Amino acid sequence: MIAVSLQSVLFALPILFWGAPGGKKQDQQLPPRAESVHSHFIKKEASIVVPPSVAGKWKAVRIAVIDKSNVSQKVFTIPIGGKQAIPSTAMIIKVETFLPAFIMEGSVMTSSSNELRNPGVKVQISENGSVLFQGWLFSKFPNSYAFMHPKYGFTFVDVVPADK
Repeated sequence: MIAVSLQSVLFALPILFWGAPGGKKQDQQLPPRAESVHSHFIKKEASIVVPPSVAGKWKAVRIAVIDKSNVSQKVFTIPIGGKQAIPSTAMIIKVETFLPAFIMEGSVMTSSSNELRNPGVKVQISENGSVLFQGWLFSKFPNSYAFMHPKYGFTFVDVVPADK
């Protein structure tokens, strides 16, 4: 084994990084700087695509609103594209989109079929005109992406098929 003193290592490190004292520094070429136009990333917006096999096949969704203070629940049937005021509150639930077999392919949210494999509903919940939540509720995974409100809970319960 070769024993190296700490003093020798501390002396050699600067030479390795900056060159020998009095030595000529080699010319270093730096890579060209990127233009400021290319210095940020553009985030691709997610889009929702309702396949023709799904469009018009579902009429409404049922969403349970749980009052945490008195541990009660009221289920509302809300048409897809419609909205529902929550009694005794200043809250409104708007149902934007329903996908029976929710999947995400890249930045596209769509349905793999018209079967209820992974039902998801995109909702907007507002209070006094301010949006509190805009996102997805899933019936099979109610705690995934759940909206947390101090007094109320929201659960996607069921879906109503369109009349044939």
